[in-house]
Formats: sequence, C-alpha cells, structure tokens
Amino acid sequence: MNAHLLARSAYAGAAAPTRTGRGTEYEVFARVTHRLKSAGRGDGDFNTLVRALHDNRTLWTTLAADVAIETNQLPKSLRAQIFYLSEFTAHHTRRVLAGEAGVTVLIDINTAVMRGLRNEGNLA
Repeated sequence: MNAHLLARSAYAGAAAPTRTGRGTEYEVFARVTHRLKSAGRGDGDFNTLVRALHDNRTLWTTLAADVAIETNQLPKSLRAQIFYLSEFTAHHTRRVLAGEAGVTVLIDINTAVMRGLRNEGNLA
C-alpha cells in the first residue's frame, strides 16, 4: 500500500457526518417510530409488533432512568414529563399487547418528541 492509499484510508472516516446528542436521539426515535408504524399497519406478524413495542418500551425505560438521575441537566419539569411519558408508554404498551388499544398514541408521542428534538415544537 502506498502513502496515498494510506492517507486516503486514514481520513476516509472524517467525511462521515458528525451527529450531536440530539441528532442521535432523533435517529433512535425515528427508527423505533418507523417500526411501530409498520407494525401498526399490519406490515408484519404479531411477533413484529411485539419487537417494535419492546424496542419502544426499552427506549422510554432508558429515558426514564436517565431523567431520574439527580445530575441530569434538563429542567425538573421536563424530566418529570419524560418520566410520566415513560410510565404511560409502559401502561399503554400492555394494553396494545392485550388487544385493548392501538399503537397510534405511542407513535404520536414519539413524533412529538422528535419534533422537539428538531426544535419544531416545545416539549415543555
């Protein structure tokens, strides 16, 4: 390998876009929400729905754990709202699994959070 190829491979990764924390959070929400939408339309079987719901609940459980830490720098009112949404998501997910509710509310919540992460709306 010559010096030109070495230099090219060393700096090839630098061309990849750098994501902010908010950008990464947005991307996770977007992937999970897309899977919820697909499963909610019936694009898969019940197992697909269960996996999408599990991933969504895991996302919200992670957020709840993060905002429960006293050193979290978000405003306390926003932290409380996120924690409440996590509890609501867990409860509503159980209802979806029992066939008592649909995924639309979960998709709406995630979409609202995504708008907030993109500064298109106010979460507070």
